[in-house]
Amino acid sequence: MVLRIRKMTVVREDFYEEAGQLADKPLSRVAVVAVVNNPAVGAYRADLKFMIDASVDLGRQMAKRLASEISSLDIQSYGKAAIIGVAGEQEHGNALVSTVFADPFRDVIGGGKAWISSITKIATVGTLVDIPFNHKDDVYVRSHYDTMSVGLADSPRPDEIAIIFAVASRGRLNARVGGLTHEEVLARNK
Repeated sequence: MVLRIRKMTVVREDFYEEAGQLADKPLSRVAVVAVVNNPAVGAYRADLKFMIDASVDLGRQMAKRLASEISSLDIQSYGKAAIIGVAGEQEHGNALVSTVFADPFRDVIGGGKAWISSITKIATVGTLVDIPFNHKDDVYVRSHYDTMSVGLADSPRPDEIAIIFAVASRGRLNARVGGLTHEEVLARNK
């Protein structure tokens, strides 16, 4: 089965200052969003493996789009989300943001040893979702706990799912709550 993509878009934010403090380097957050048909709408299905299998190709297509948008960035953190239209179930979104969906993104960003935080929810057209971020190689890098809010004015329709994968180029601006650092993770992984 192939998921039918109605729309794919990219959202980018670049932050240069926080609390009056200029950043030594900007924080860039980039999200790629694919709005797809929900093939499970209409009847309860005990087995959603067909959706997990279909997510592999979707992940490849979205990762390719993301690669063209982040070529100049050093990606340090990531997250994923699904907004399921009101005719679907939350589990439909979970099936589409599984590990096999996300693996192509790890290839694009050059690694990703840590689990990828995620969120799914049922919602109406235009609903925002806060995509949770964590460091791509170690979830204990506190400076990289962050979010990116994403929503589309025309999505998801009741029988659609908006699938989102987001990345960031660094931790929060002015992060200062201690813990493991990005640099320590790099040194440990050499």
